[in-house]
Amino acid sequence: MALNERRKQGAAGRRRGAGDLGFARLDLGRHRRCGVPEVIFCEGKTPAQVIGIVAAMQRAGHNVFGTRVTPEFHAAVAQVHPDLIYHAEARAITLDVAPLPEPRGQVAVVCAGTSDLPVAEEAAFTAGRMGARVVRMHDVGVAGLHRLLDHLAALRASRAVVVVAGMEGALPSVVGGLIDRPIIAVPTSIGYGMHLKGLAALLAMLNSCVPGITVVNVDNGFGAGVAAALINRMADEVGNQLHKQRMETTKHAKCAKS
Repeated sequence: MALNERRKQGAAGRRRGAGDLGFARLDLGRHRRCGVPEVIFCEGKTPAQVIGIVAAMQRAGHNVFGTRVTPEFHAAVAQVHPDLIYHAEARAITLDVAPLPEPRGQVAVVCAGTSDLPVAEEAAFTAGRMGARVVRMHDVGVAGLHRLLDHLAALRASRAVVVVAGMEGALPSVVGGLIDRPIIAVPTSIGYGMHLKGLAALLAMLNSCVPGITVVNVDNGFGAGVAAALINRMADEVGNQLHKQRMETTKHAKCAKS
């Protein structure tokens, strides 16, 4: 076996070892492979487990991003990792050891009601950490459509739009009938009576007659933020390729003239 190949395999083994905590196996190569870094879903984990995961990610030189964090949970983890930053609106924790990507493009996060804000902020915060410039539109639900119409220009200027709504879940269909952008709909578990913990909004969004709407699971702001950021990033890549092609065409045209 060639020396370089042995070195590569050794490095891969060390990375696997660094991520294997027994109770968790961190995917430290996910960012290179998928463009999305390892993220800690804190709900259901103990503070001790998250403390261990944070330490392992720091040792590997990775930024830390944890979702679904309560103030009490953050306080417990911060006793060992006092540098952790708590983002209350997004219910997230972060501890960055490397620079985040510069904001580019534009992703819009549209929130139907104030009660939906935690899910919307999770989406916006996630997309922002992945390099998207995020514009927020809060409390623009269907009970007062004039509020949404004030934001049409910003919606149409966005590369992807995340629409978060509970109750009857009608807002994504309304937005989808006004713009020509990909829409990621997020049902929330907000509503009166028999909303069935978000199932009513989920079914409404899945059964939308508006084409171009993709639906994530109930309260999955994180998943929606990732999807929107990837769409935003892809638009950058396509733009760069088109620019390169134009430059090559111009170069060949000049050579042909000379």
